[in-house]
This record gives sequence, C-alpha cells and structure tokens, in this order.
Amino acid sequence: MKRVFLIAASVALFSVAATAQTKFAHVNFNELVQLMPEADSAMVQLEAANNEAQETYSSMVAEFQSKYDQFNEKQASWTPAVRESKQRELGEIQNRIQEFEQAIQQDMTQLQNSLMAPIYQKAQDVVKNLAKEKGVIYVYDTNSLLYIDEAQSINLTPEARTALNIPADKTIESVMAARQAAAQTQAQ
Repeated sequence: MKRVFLIAASVALFSVAATAQTKFAHVNFNELVQLMPEADSAMVQLEAANNEAQETYSSMVAEFQSKYDQFNEKQASWTPAVRESKQRELGEIQNRIQEFEQAIQQDMTQLQNSLMAPIYQKAQDVVKNLAKEKGVIYVYDTNSLLYIDEAQSINLTPEARTALNIPADKTIESVMAARQAAAQTQAQ
C-alpha cells in the first residue's frame, strides 16, 4: 500500500513539475503578416493586376453595351437573319464576359496565394525561432482564441515585429487608413 502511495505521489509531483515548466506564448499572426514590408509590395502588385483586369472588364462591358444599344436601335429594320446574327453576337459577348469574370477571379486568387505564401512562411519561421529561443512549446494565434490570460503567456508579437522589420508606429489602423486614402485618390 505504501508503495502504491509513493508511486502516485511521484506521478503527481512529476505532473506538477512538468506543468510548471510548460511555457505558452501567443502572437497576433494576422497583424504580423499585414504589417510586413513584403505585404505592402504584394498589395501593390495585387492592386495593379486588379486594375488591369477591371480595365479589360470595363472595355468588354462597354463593347456589349454599344452593340446592345445598336441592336435596340436598328433591329426593326434588320432582316430576321441579321437580327439572329446580332443576337448570337450579343450572347457570345455575354459569355466571354462571364468566362472572363470567372477566369480573373481564379487568377487573382492564385496571384494572391503565390504572393502571400512566402510572406506567411517568413512570419511563421520568425515566430517558430522566437518560440524555440524562449523554450515555448505552444504558440497560439490571438485571432483564433476566445480568451487568453496574458500574464501566463509570453507575447511574441513585439519581438516578431522587430525581427520582421515592422516599424513600431505601423499599425493595422494606419495601413487601412492609407489604403482607403489611396482608393479615394484613384476614384477621383
């Protein structure tokens, strides 16, 4: 009986000691990725590709609208064969517009993924290295937690920001404000 008690006490002490040494950390991964200098250049490339696609789309819609207006104006004077031909042409233009929309959505998704993959990887590597340096066994993303007791967890975000060359004064809010200002400038 004493032996069982000693074994149980040893297991309990070992569990308490192991728990006391377990280190947890947290990081705002979304903040890191969005504020990295590389993310700025990726956004510029995405916006340029999006603008180019939007110009192409607009010209396709303008072509359709022009031919549609012409069809409405002149259809009464056309023979049935000409009217059918023009209707088919309008249908083909509509199909091209729809195919372009689908293709450009896929292309933009692929471009975003290819531009952002190395950015995510770099941020993950920095967080992983910081965690290893500090002897952390788990790092949680604050964006996916309902609650975190910051007193019992190491915040790796400030050190990761430094390692990723993110200026101290750069915030999500300042980036969003700059993007809104740029969008308003383009709209004018």
